[in-house]
Amino acid sequence: MTDVDVTAGSEPPVLETEPAVAATVFGDQIEGARSFTNELARRGEELGLIGPLELPRLWTRHILNSALLAPLLHDGASVGDVGSGAGLPGLVLAIARPDVSMTLIEPMERRTDWLRGEADRLGLQNVTVVRARAEDVADEFVLDQVTARAVSALSKLIPLTVPLVRSGGQLILMKGARVDDEVTAARKVILRNRLEDVEVLELGVGVVDETTRVFRATVD
Repeated sequence: MTDVDVTAGSEPPVLETEPAVAATVFGDQIEGARSFTNELARRGEELGLIGPLELPRLWTRHILNSALLAPLLHDGASVGDVGSGAGLPGLVLAIARPDVSMTLIEPMERRTDWLRGEADRLGLQNVTVVRARAEDVADEFVLDQVTARAVSALSKLIPLTVPLVRSGGQLILMKGARVDDEVTAARKVILRNRLEDVEVLELGVGVVDETTRVFRATVD
C-alpha cells in the first residue's frame, strides 16, 4: 500500500489498484463492487463520505474490510446497518449478498440521499434506506442481524443495536484493534442486555493484508 505524499505541489492521491483478492471475495458480484468503489472514489470526498487521503487504501481498508462480513450473514436474513454513512458496510454487503435484505439506518440527509442514489444506480433490489437514528426506530424493526462500523464504543453501541434485533438474532459489530479492551469495558452492558455467545472474530487472516475484527453476540 503506497503512502500518500501530502507535501506542497504533490500530485493528488489516486484510487488504489484493485487487489487481486477482490474478485475472490466478491465472486459473481465483483462488477457491482467495482462500480460502487469507483463512484465512491469519484464523489466521496466531495460529499464528505470519505477523507481526502482514503483513495490509496479504499479497496483494502474500506471495501474489502466491509465485504469480509458477508459470510457471517445468514441466508435470506433481514439485516440492519446502523450509521451506514458511505455504505460501509451496508451497501457493500448488499452487493456481496443479494439474497439478504439490507436496511440502512442513517440520520444525515446528505448520506441517505447518497445511499438511495447508489442503491438505485446499482440496481440493488435488496436495500431499504431509513433516515433516522437507531434509537428512534427500534420499535419499527425486528431484524435477524445488525451490523455497524466505526459508530461508537461497544458500551454505547450495544444498547443502540440490541432493540433492533429479534430474540435469537445477532449483533455483528465491526471494531478496531482494541476490541478486546472494549469488550472488557462493556462487560456490565453485555450482561444487562443479556447477550450470549459473545466472541471476537478476526476475519480475512491469510486472505487480506488488513484483517477485520468483529464483535459477535446473540441477543437473548
